[in-house]
Amino acid sequence: MDLVRAVQGVLTEYRDHLPLTIRQTFYRLVATRNYNKTEAAYARLCEMVNRARRAGFIPFASIRDDGASRYELQTWADPAGFLADVRDDARRFRLDRQDGQAVRLWVLCEAGGMAPMLARTANPYGVPVLTSGGFDSVTAKHDLAQELAAVLDEGTSVEVLHLGDLDPSGEHLFTSLAEDVCAMVNTLCGEQPVFTRLAVTREQANQFGLPTAPPKPTDRRHFSGQTVQCEAIAPDMLATILRGAIEARRDPDTVHDVLAWEAEFQAALVAKLEAVQ
Repeated sequence: MDLVRAVQGVLTEYRDHLPLTIRQTFYRLVATRNYNKTEAAYARLCEMVNRARRAGFIPFASIRDDGASRYELQTWADPAGFLADVRDDARRFRLDRQDGQAVRLWVLCEAGGMAPMLARTANPYGVPVLTSGGFDSVTAKHDLAQELAAVLDEGTSVEVLHLGDLDPSGEHLFTSLAEDVCAMVNTLCGEQPVFTRLAVTREQANQFGLPTAPPKPTDRRHFSGQTVQCEAIAPDMLATILRGAIEARRDPDTVHDVLAWEAEFQAALVAKLEAVQ
């Protein structure tokens, strides 16, 4: 129960960033409550969280688990329900909030479980968040390259902000991804996108005093120093890092103009649809 209460404390502290993955919760316990940073301790935490969720001590909605998928067609009870949903969609009408900016941004996140949390920070700026863990797929790399090349063809610069682990695997993934996608983009349009390692950097590990571990002895790829997992950065700090990087690359006057047009179009749509019976 002491561990349950510790997890409840983490979830309460970061309630604005819920749901968290169990691994994010684990690193908050390591950093703030002296929880053991071992695989055995992590396995114990996973089992305890599962039991605590079943018992009602931890809300199911507070923990992210993306293991299951569901596919089905949307249905409505009647035409009135459909029209109500359309009106709600009109109230959520959005323009491309990156329109007119000198640099178009993408965010890639190595850990798929963190992507929805990062999207809550990036999406209001119109910046998409992709999970890069699956980018060992050549098809996925080429799809991204085509997207970047189309923007570069229009004369707009492109930058990809990457968040991943500071370890041999994370560095290799970032380097391989950047090299492959840049080569594909160059073939498509003769231009080059920019790839920026936003987190975790060695400077951040030192600045925030993040928990470290030696590289796995079975991983022979070149790497110097201690490893740091991206989940070791507190959720609010990670959101601050991402928000600061995006805002540093935005022209505020252009953003203001786009939001003004968006509000005007949204109001006009809502007015038209509210007249439909």
